[in-house]
Amino acid sequence: MQKSEVLLHYIESLDVGSRISVRQMAMHQHVSAGTAYRAIKAAKDRGLVATIDRVGTVRTDPRPRSTGTSLTFADLVRIINGTVLGGNAGLDKPLEKFVIGAMKNSAMEHYISRNSLLIVGNREEAQMLALRSGAAVLITGGFDSTKEVTQQANAAALPVITTSYDTFTVATMINRALSDQAIRRDILTVASLYTPLADASYLVVPATIADYMAMNEASGHAELPVVSASGRVLGVATPATVLGKRPGSMIERGMEKHPAVVKTAESVATVNHLMQARGINLVPVVDDAGQLLGVLTKATVLAQLQDVPVQERLPDTIADQLSAALHAQDVADSELNACYTVATAPMMTNKYGALNVGVLSGLITSAASKFLRGQGRQNVLVDKLDLTTVRPIQLTAHVEIKLRVLEINRRNAIFDVDIDADKQVAAKALLTCQLLERN
Repeated sequence: MQKSEVLLHYIESLDVGSRISVRQMAMHQHVSAGTAYRAIKAAKDRGLVATIDRVGTVRTDPRPRSTGTSLTFADLVRIINGTVLGGNAGLDKPLEKFVIGAMKNSAMEHYISRNSLLIVGNREEAQMLALRSGAAVLITGGFDSTKEVTQQANAAALPVITTSYDTFTVATMINRALSDQAIRRDILTVASLYTPLADASYLVVPATIADYMAMNEASGHAELPVVSASGRVLGVATPATVLGKRPGSMIERGMEKHPAVVKTAESVATVNHLMQARGINLVPVVDDAGQLLGVLTKATVLAQLQDVPVQERLPDTIADQLSAALHAQDVADSELNACYTVATAPMMTNKYGALNVGVLSGLITSAASKFLRGQGRQNVLVDKLDLTTVRPIQLTAHVEIKLRVLEINRRNAIFDVDIDADKQVAAKALLTCQLLERN
C-alpha cells in the first residue's frame, strides 16, 4: 500500500470532530511535513477533513458534493465571526431554525427542536436545556461556557459557539444567511441533476477502442469519459475521436485529452451554455481533484430548463420586517424632509426592555432607504452611520425618526437624523449613503 493511502486510512480512523495538523500527523506517522500536508489536502478533497475559521482543521463526515442546500453550524461560525467552545463533531450538521432565548426555560422548551440553534446569553440552565433537546447553542455578548456545558456539547456532538455580537445583530445575520441559502436552493445546479458514478458509463485505462464501441452500443451514449485507475478524468471518447482507429488500439489514442468538465456547484444555465458553445452532449462531473463523480447529459439539462417551477416567495428577513414597521408621516416642519413613526415590538428590545441599539441602527438605515426610493434612487448602500444615544427608548414609547437632508447628489446622500421618543430627543445620528446608479 502506498504511503499516501496509509495516511488517508489514518485520517479516516480519527473520530469525527478531532483536530488534525500537519505537525501532529508528521510526528505521529513518522513522515515529512510535506507528505503530511499532501495527505491532509487529499483528505480535504474527499470530504474527510475541513478547515474551519477560528477552529482549525478537523475530521468531518464525508458529505455529498453539492451546492450546500442547507446552512451548517460551520457556516454559522464564519458568518458571525464566532469561536467554537465545544461540540466540534457537530459543526457539519445543518442549521434548520433558530430560537432566541428571551423567555423562561419552561416556555422555551416548547420551541427547541433537533438541529435548531438557541441564541442566548450567559444562562447555563438554558444552554443545557438546548443541548439535551438536540439543539446547538450560540452565546452572545462574548461570554464563555462552563465546563459542564462544554462536556455536554462534546458528548452530544452539538456545537456551542460564542460571539461578541448582541442577540439582535446575530439574529439579523443568521436570518439573512438563511434567506440567501433559500435563494441558492432555488437555483438549478449540477448537483441536483447529474448521474452519479455508480449509474454512469465510463472507460478505465487500459481500455481499447473495441471497449468503447461495446459500451457505446450497450449504454446508448456516444460520448464516454475515460478515467485513470484512480478515477481521475483523462479525456472523453466520441465517435469523431475514434474514427479511423483500429479496434485494438488503446483508448488514449482515440479520445479528446482536454475535455470540458463541470463541478457540482455550477449552475445548469452555465452548463447549458457550455454545451451549446462546444457542441457536446455529455460532460464529466468532477471534484476539486479532477476525480470523476458522474456525468451530465444535454438531454437532462434541456428537460430541466424547460420545466423550471415557479419560485416560491421567500420569507421576509429581519431587515424587511424593520422596514415594514416604519410608517411615513406628514411633515409639518419645513426643515425636515421626512418623518417615520415606528411600531415597536418586544423582539426589538434588549433584556432591560429598551430598544436595542442594533435595531435602532437598522430602523435609521431603513428610513433613509425608504426616503431615497421615494426619490427614485433604488440602489442605496449605507456607507457610514454615527449614532449617539441620549436616553433609552422604552418599548411603549411613541418613536419618531426625523430625516434632514444635508446633501444629496449623483453619488452620495448625507442625512442628519433625530430620533424622538415621546416627543423628547432620544438619539441623534449622521448617516452617509452611496447611491449606485445603473449605467
